[in-house]
Amino acid sequence: MGNLKKHKLIRKIIQTLSGLVPNAHIVGFVTGKIYTGPLKRFCVPGMNCYACPAAVMSCPIGALQAVLAQKKSRFSFYVIGFISLVGILLGRFICGWLCLFGLIQELLYLIPVPKLKVKENIDKVLRLTKYFFLFGFCIFAVVFIKDRFGMSLPYFCKYICPIGMLEGGIPLLILNKAMRATAGFLYLWKLLMLVLIIVLSMIINRPFCKYICPLGAFYALFQKVSFLRLNIDSNLCIKCDACKNICKMQVDPSINPNSPECIRCGECIKACPKRALRFSFQKTDFKK
Repeated sequence: MGNLKKHKLIRKIIQTLSGLVPNAHIVGFVTGKIYTGPLKRFCVPGMNCYACPAAVMSCPIGALQAVLAQKKSRFSFYVIGFISLVGILLGRFICGWLCLFGLIQELLYLIPVPKLKVKENIDKVLRLTKYFFLFGFCIFAVVFIKDRFGMSLPYFCKYICPIGMLEGGIPLLILNKAMRATAGFLYLWKLLMLVLIIVLSMIINRPFCKYICPLGAFYALFQKVSFLRLNIDSNLCIKCDACKNICKMQVDPSINPNSPECIRCGECIKACPKRALRFSFQKTDFKK
């Protein structure tokens, strides 16, 4: 299991760096002001709140909603093109390696409290809700629900996203006196959403990724056709369920190695005693 422990450590380091690098404007935590420089025009491949005082790059989901929310909704070629390219190349690899909030959920799950195993039939239905958040909240609501001036709101960011509260809402409230004076029901609602996700993350492994994350849902659409693939050599597989048992997303790689729910963390590869699983950028046909 030495290789597995090393793999987990490396992945956690990369997840941490992927959260720190796009949030390198540390002075923002001193001034309480959001960075508005030229780098904010670019998106990171994972979830990252625009309103975080340290954020130097934007979240693709936030950027997508910002474009759609304008008086005359425009198709965001840059954002859709960027995350589509990421999805085509890597699928949900971003979720497993480059998402800081994914790491936070994993660390919360390590807290020694009773765990909840969601029944399979309920879990299957709940997994579909992230597509509702993607298409319902992030796209259709923004396009079709306008105010009298023809403008819309970033509904997912404003009412749902716990990352926005964690990275932006709480720090800005602490640092900005004016915000403390105006915080009301909406702030308390978003705080409640964050607390709910934190509590759920202690008893369910990565619940935000499984049931809510619209970016994970978008990348999942490309999982079956992405260049990066998880291949299994059925000649070596002994059906020991080691890969299934270690999977935090409750996927059985021996049956469906490229499931839309797989975040391609690679832990199943390291857990396999026969080295039957491997990543490659092409579909591998193993000869019997």
